[in-house]
Amino acid sequence: MTPVIDVHTHMLTKEWLSLLEQHGGPRYTLKEVKGGLRAIHLDGSPFMTPVPNMFDWEARIKNMDQARIDIAITSLTCPNAFWGSPEVSLKAARVMNEDMARAQKTWPSRIRWFASLPWQHEKLALQELARACDAGAVGVMVLANITGKALTDPMFANIWKEIDRRSLPVLVHPSAPPGSAELGLHEFQLTAPIGFTFDTSLAVARCIYDGFFDRFPNLKLIASHGGGALPYLVGRLDICWHNIPAAAAKTDRPPSEYMRRIYVDSVVFQQSVLNLAVEVCGVENVLYGSDYPHTIGDMVGCLARVDALPSQTRDKVRGLNAQRIFKL
Repeated sequence: MTPVIDVHTHMLTKEWLSLLEQHGGPRYTLKEVKGGLRAIHLDGSPFMTPVPNMFDWEARIKNMDQARIDIAITSLTCPNAFWGSPEVSLKAARVMNEDMARAQKTWPSRIRWFASLPWQHEKLALQELARACDAGAVGVMVLANITGKALTDPMFANIWKEIDRRSLPVLVHPSAPPGSAELGLHEFQLTAPIGFTFDTSLAVARCIYDGFFDRFPNLKLIASHGGGALPYLVGRLDICWHNIPAAAAKTDRPPSEYMRRIYVDSVVFQQSVLNLAVEVCGVENVLYGSDYPHTIGDMVGCLARVDALPSQTRDKVRGLNAQRIFKL
């Protein structure tokens, strides 16, 4: 069978979590939630729950073996390193990059990783990008909003230029969306089912309408969780582009064409949704992901849905597409 490559799977370190606890306030706090675990909160709304397997590389390898996952391309989850002073933000990114580089050296046939960067500090971000690539990073991690700023904000343009020059895949992972408190996302921990998918959908739709993919032709964006809601909404994006002048102001082609340039993962939890992602983005642009070890992560279920695809599509999604874009 084709090797299975997991492009959406996370790790943490105790040092990173301690830095967040010390320097993330007042906006980021750690508090207990229903069920007994401590969750990271933004403005009082819980949005990310660290679990023990996030800190345990041996457990990761064991669980990959059980689920028959060959390679994991690990990443830091939200809120990444987008908090604290420049020095703290750089340190938070660096401790995670160094930990993942160590893991790759320990399990060279099983582990690859996405670099985390202090995106809000351009000079430091560019330095850390070069250092991380030298240490073995095969892609870059970014959140769908960077402390409330859009990915298309001019302050990030030079970082995108360098990523584009290097032709690195970029995992766009949601965080708590701006306005979480006003939206009442603390209720029922609504960030996980709704807030995250909204954050990704808004970020990538803005990239499409902004002409981002024309400015950065080598860019390989991987939109988390099956592209949020975008496969379901692509017809709406198109009809707005055709009928609302502002929506078509920066692009010459409809959004559905740009969706064929975006990569999405298989973290969707429903077969019909995975089928739709393949239909909208194309068989070359869907990648296996599990969201392990989050509380809703599911290595086995996500792979079972991939394996239920038609055989040629299945093999591409299992690993051939990832082998191609990550040059593995």
